[in-house]
Amino acid sequence: MPQSNRPSSQPSPRQIDRLLDVMKRLRDPQGGCPWDVEQTPATIAPFAIEEAYEVMDAIARDDREAIPDELGDLLLQVVFQAQMAQEAGHFDFETVAGLIADKLVRRHPHVFGDAALDDDSWEREKDAERQRKAEYGALAGVALPLPALMRAAKLSRRAARVGFDWDAPTSILDKVHEEIDELKAELGGDRDRIEDELGDVLFTVASLARKLDIDPEAALRRSNAKFTRRFEAMEEMLARKGQTMAEQDLPTMEALWQEAKTLPGMK
Repeated sequence: MPQSNRPSSQPSPRQIDRLLDVMKRLRDPQGGCPWDVEQTPATIAPFAIEEAYEVMDAIARDDREAIPDELGDLLLQVVFQAQMAQEAGHFDFETVAGLIADKLVRRHPHVFGDAALDDDSWEREKDAERQRKAEYGALAGVALPLPALMRAAKLSRRAARVGFDWDAPTSILDKVHEEIDELKAELGGDRDRIEDELGDVLFTVASLARKLDIDPEAALRRSNAKFTRRFEAMEEMLARKGQTMAEQDLPTMEALWQEAKTLPGMK
């Protein structure tokens, strides 16, 4: 009997199920991809951070085509880790999905229960979870691998929750100036002391950002993008003259920088 060319009446699998099957096949020691097979949780872990930042970049650029693609790359990291854990007999993707679903329900009793909306309920539930995990202290659970600036903001936020905080942003700004003076006093001296004082400046700036309710990572990314735009504008101005940045002295580059700042889109 000849086969029909009509589409199958069977429903296509959910894409998450298809993704899990693809990952399982890639990890198959007999017919999978050698690179995927040789990976371990430790070798794959750094990619999760990289993919998360690429998601953030796509969102910041409001790139509607890139966002789902980058989210897929980030989801792959979860699926990859879950597949390796399942092979080792630890847990699987269903465990991961179930745990986060349970956590969301616990942290939203005003949605899934009878509790009234409470701005502090999320943090109280997180505190309770840390207690269950035997993570004690106001700073418990702030992950060490976080980018240092982000971790500084989280540490200062945790400390502020128990009252260890400045009374106003201006007080922190005074502290920033104090730390800068201490850094100046160390310049030309011991390198470890300089690094220590510079770290104090950065930590205090992160605390200022937290007090102003500004994400320091987002603020720095914004400044990075602004610097890139202006610097590339300088290079373009010189290129039109057949020149390069390396051929210029510092006063000329400073003049170009000031000119670049006045161009449209350079604010």
